[in-house]
Amino acid sequence: MESGLEELMPRLLPVGDCDLPEDFDPTVPPRTPQEYLRRVQLEAAQCPEVVVAQIDPKKLRKKQTISISISGCQPAPEGYSPSLKWQQQQVANFSTVRQNVNKHRNHWRSQHLDSNVTMPKSEDEEGWKKFCLGERLYSEIDTISDNENLGIDYIKMGFPPLLSIVSRMNQATITSVLEYLINWFGEKKFTPELGRWLYALLACLEKPLLPEAHSLIRQLARRCSEVRVLEVSFNLPLCRGLDFIYFDQRDLADEPS
Repeated sequence: MESGLEELMPRLLPVGDCDLPEDFDPTVPPRTPQEYLRRVQLEAAQCPEVVVAQIDPKKLRKKQTISISISGCQPAPEGYSPSLKWQQQQVANFSTVRQNVNKHRNHWRSQHLDSNVTMPKSEDEEGWKKFCLGERLYSEIDTISDNENLGIDYIKMGFPPLLSIVSRMNQATITSVLEYLINWFGEKKFTPELGRWLYALLACLEKPLLPEAHSLIRQLARRCSEVRVLEVSFNLPLCRGLDFIYFDQRDLADEPS
């Protein structure tokens, strides 16, 4: 090994002081290995020993810092875990829905939308929350005036995930809206409006999943399991709605009772 290094050494570039011509100009591109090494030395000498990044905190978005547990879902309380037959039936139904959505996507995309349907831009998080959940839920308003009983105001109640709407969303938009609603669910209660949209967006995801989507659906499954543990004793219908939120995550599935 030592003899091999001795044979290789003469071929290496010199790293000590270099003999440079008197007209050496460090501002022009190097023409020889010696000039290149000298220019590197000069640039390194000008660099400060410590560099501190200047970051504007206002430009950092809250969702960019996400704490994701590597543990699995919390098991359902004893006696409340869905049966294996029920789980298999829901998985089969979900698979059928996904196939039909993908098969007829072009047809539903071509359907005319009502004039009151204005889909937000992909990056408009607050706009999508209002669009999906409605201004009433978004603003946490519980009262209903008499004149609102005459018809459905989708601006206030939220637009349902109609096929003519979700079929117009590309995969990047679907992933973004899924993230917005999961962020909402991380701090708010589970509602039927939220459940319908989560189920519809999961049904519209195409494989192979984007890395962002894979992480999100696991985050969603964990959140559903957390809420289920807290709500199962006095709100069983809500917990059954949480059991529907699934996307081929076998390692996070319930152990059948």
